[in-house]
Amino acid sequence: MSHSRTELLRWQYELTWSLLELHLAELEPDDFGWTTATHHWTMHQDSAGGWTPDWADTEPSPIPVPTLGWVTWHLGWWWSVTLDHLRGRAPRDRADITWPGPGQPTVDWLRGLHAEWTAVLAELTDTGLDAPATFPWPDDPAKTVGHTLAWVNAELMKNTAEIGQLRLLRAAA
Repeated sequence: MSHSRTELLRWQYELTWSLLELHLAELEPDDFGWTTATHHWTMHQDSAGGWTPDWADTEPSPIPVPTLGWVTWHLGWWWSVTLDHLRGRAPRDRADITWPGPGQPTVDWLRGLHAEWTAVLAELTDTGLDAPATFPWPDDPAKTVGHTLAWVNAELMKNTAEIGQLRLLRAAA
């Protein structure tokens, strides 16, 4: 049985999303700020109720251990900007991506991004995979929409593993 490249990328995405859903369904608000290390990155609430992530333009060494809140913000950030690119919208700046806060608001936000991504995938054809893409590779003209979809699947899988590990460690503590 032959599958198109688009079908294979959709299948891989849905498999990874199903693994993330296992963890999203179990998250509690207190999970988002729990930290495993002194040297960590997290989300900070400002006086107006908004949230700001720890960030450095150059990756520090050693790399800080992220909280679950930070990982979910990071996931929402790169996914939102990727959607902007594929939808032909002006890509938002990192500071313009708003994290909704701990608990169900973030779970709902990620599920909304999943719904938007699923719609993008439904519109794509194998021919569309070959279109040029500049994100997240602005200096590599050989990259295509297919490369972007494969990158999203890999990045989502990595973030899913991080969220799952943090959730399991907190539950075991």
